[in-house]
Amino acid sequence: MIGRVTHQTVQRSSLANLQVNLGRMAELQAKLSSGKNVQKPSDDPAATSDILLLDRQAARVAQYERNAQDATTWLNVADTTLQTSVKSLTAARTLLVQAGNGGYGQAEREAIALELEGIRDDLLRQANTSVNGRTVFAGTSDAGEGWTLGTDGSGARTYTHTASVAGATTPVLRRVGDAVTVRVDADGAAAYGDGATSVFAVLDAAATALRTGGANGPDVTPLLQGVDGRLEALKAANAAVGSRQNLVQNAQSDLASASLTVKDQRARVQDIDLAAVTIDLQAQEIVYKSALAATAKTLQPSLLDFLR
Repeated sequence: MIGRVTHQTVQRSSLANLQVNLGRMAELQAKLSSGKNVQKPSDDPAATSDILLLDRQAARVAQYERNAQDATTWLNVADTTLQTSVKSLTAARTLLVQAGNGGYGQAEREAIALELEGIRDDLLRQANTSVNGRTVFAGTSDAGEGWTLGTDGSGARTYTHTASVAGATTPVLRRVGDAVTVRVDADGAAAYGDGATSVFAVLDAAATALRTGGANGPDVTPLLQGVDGRLEALKAANAAVGSRQNLVQNAQSDLASASLTVKDQRARVQDIDLAAVTIDLQAQEIVYKSALAATAKTLQPSLLDFLR
């Protein structure tokens, strides 16, 4: 049975079709204004899943990049400090060689002893260098300094390396990749020594020997051996820091590439094809205008026109 087509039926059908066309235009305009294909999960569940996955990857890469930047700061400070310490101790060695000259009197040796003590104090300050309130050469210790200065029973100065765990220093680590973790501090006890073997105690011993060495001065050979041992330790620590700097630089390069890759993949899933959407919107506007024109002719504006 064929139903009767009334003016009201035509009107409802026409308005419904106009709303569909208008909705398609609105959807295309929303894509064009936002630049995004997916406005809400229901637009494309599969694409939404991919976008969420890529967002997690981007967040992980961004965190690794922040870790690498922090690692670079720590390692740069450690590297600069160790280089300065090597220069300071080299200067102390030069002074000791001069002090071994038999032509030096007690006044000259006293002056050199004072210079050695000044270098010792500089080295102690360098060894207590910190980054954002954290000591570079004391691991995860929160003591605020790398070495604790004290005195023994005879009144002589003592230098105790700060350790976060008794007998060992816990290193400061930064993860700069899914499987890449790098140490960003330096082993202070290995570089500067601890207790009687520390570079500070070695220079104290050298200054004391210069003051009590008699008219001809002390034998500087064992003193130079002590200084040379600490020089080698500082250079070895500096080399280790340099190798970790290279590791972090390589990680940063890889992370920059990974970040660009993730952004490109996300853009392919989420971003619109501007040219295609613009053409689709223009075509939809033509369809909508045509529908309006056809509807205007179909829906008569008055009862007289309807009866006609």
